[in-house]
Amino acid sequence: MDYETFRQLADSWGLVYLTTVFVGVVVWAFRPGSKKHYEAAAKIPLDED
Repeated sequence: MDYETFRQLADSWGLVYLTTVFVGVVVWAFRPGSKKHYEAAAKIPLDED
């Protein structure tokens, strides 16, 4: 596999892969039921021991 072939493969399928990962992370972050978890995590620095 020469450099040009590898670069074309990385340019095309790499973009598809990274786009899929980004969409997956966004869906994970905004999934139903996650609001309670994120609100609890946001209050951790403000809790006193």
